[in-house]
Amino acid sequence: MTDVESAFVDAFQTHRRYLGSVAYRLMGSVTDAEDVLQEAWLRWQSVDRSTVQDPRAFLTTVVTRLCYDQLGSARARREAYYGEWLPEPVVAAEDSPAELAELGESVSLAMLAVMEQLTPAERAAFVLHDVFAVGFDEIGATLERTPEAARQLASRARRRVREGSRRRTEVDAGEHRQAVTAFAAAAANGDIQALLAVLDPDVVWHSDGGGVVRAGVRSIAGADKVSRLVAGLLKRAGVDYPGASFAFAQVNGELGMVFRSAEGGIVGVLAFAVADGRIAEAYAMVNPEKLAHVA
Repeated sequence: MTDVESAFVDAFQTHRRYLGSVAYRLMGSVTDAEDVLQEAWLRWQSVDRSTVQDPRAFLTTVVTRLCYDQLGSARARREAYYGEWLPEPVVAAEDSPAELAELGESVSLAMLAVMEQLTPAERAAFVLHDVFAVGFDEIGATLERTPEAARQLASRARRRVREGSRRRTEVDAGEHRQAVTAFAAAAANGDIQALLAVLDPDVVWHSDGGGVVRAGVRSIAGADKVSRLVAGLLKRAGVDYPGASFAFAQVNGELGMVFRSAEGGIVGVLAFAVADGRIAEAYAMVNPEKLAHVA
């Protein structure tokens, strides 16, 4: 391998984490993001080196276009999905620094779920500009739009995201942790009153089993319904997964829970959105096909 070829390989590896972050936020799927990176790597290997002045900008364009081309068909598949479609979670140990935690709100499951409401072009413009500070000239060129059109896409997406996140408020990690640990303690004890105390009155419970395992087909709203649902799920889990246990973990950079079978396999991941010290939304991922990448 020549020095120039080695430098090209190094350039891709240097930006790989960043590119993976872009792809994940655009696709909402770890598996799809990895597929996009593999295709981007193949294209990077065959590109004319003399035409690339800024490897990061060039690769951002490649990854964005690959995602953009797939988002239309991905949306069609998700509309035909059995039950509620949730993004794939990114999980790290509770006491280890999550690579994605530094991006906070932008990578939470709640935010990714809201971004599912955007068109592919809106999502690309929003993610590139609002999350990664890419200029509208570059975004416009990537999406084959004018810079002003790209600006309008991002503005429209920002408004729709704000409307979709209306019930959420920004909370610090301590407040989020306090609510999640209180929920876990109440759930473990089967304490309905304690659950009601930690759940927002209008809490919404989302679950994704993909038709592979049992899960709600639609979201459940209201503290009373959700508290009884949680109590019932724990009883059922004791039958379906005897000896199962849970541990706290960072789920997309925020404190969540991971459930394991007695054999150690992951059977569920739970993420939360907290508002005013209470659980405002919960996201239960139990589709094993979406948990295969979780260590």
